[in-house]
Amino acid sequence: MDSSHSRRDATRRKLFEAAVTLIAEQGFSSTTVDEIAERAGVAKGTVYYNFASKNVLFEELLRHGIELLATSLQTAADEVTGRGGSRIDALDAMIRAGLDFISRYPALTQLYVAELWRTNRAWQSTLMVVRERAITVVENVLREAVAREELSAEIDIPLTASALFGMVLVAALDWQSYQPDRSIDEVHAALSRLLQGRVGGRNA
Repeated sequence: MDSSHSRRDATRRKLFEAAVTLIAEQGFSSTTVDEIAERAGVAKGTVYYNFASKNVLFEELLRHGIELLATSLQTAADEVTGRGGSRIDALDAMIRAGLDFISRYPALTQLYVAELWRTNRAWQSTLMVVRERAITVVENVLREAVAREELSAEIDIPLTASALFGMVLVAALDWQSYQPDRSIDEVHAALSRLLQGRVGGRNA
């Protein structure tokens, strides 16, 4: 049973990786199930065995990818607060975790950002759910920071969380597309200064 589960998980990961790369390269409409199967190294029937349609595959891909991101953000925050760090430090660690994730999965990030602006897709409701999942992780840390008086109670938590999340996404994509010579440490340092100065209220 466990072995069967592991094999299916491995197959689904291969399909996710193949699909996200192809869709990022040539768009959702132009990507066929045959191409996804070929890139993943599996039979076409395997795709339909795991996912009822290409749309379902894409929706599950979004859920899977953003869940990985949300987990990495939460883990980064927990590690900092577990050592006694502040919630501002936890947010900074989340920025670094976000950059690490985007560096590891650039195609998924490009795909996610592109789909955010398309409101006519069948999976729009799924996209909103997965977006909320990731941003909620940031919101929770901001609420803790307010409760501990590390941040002003006047802060708009939902908007600030969205701004921080968007800042990391856009800065990371710009870094990879237009400034690839910069190191991840440089990008993190720049975003960290913005966080400390604007959200944390500290001098850089």
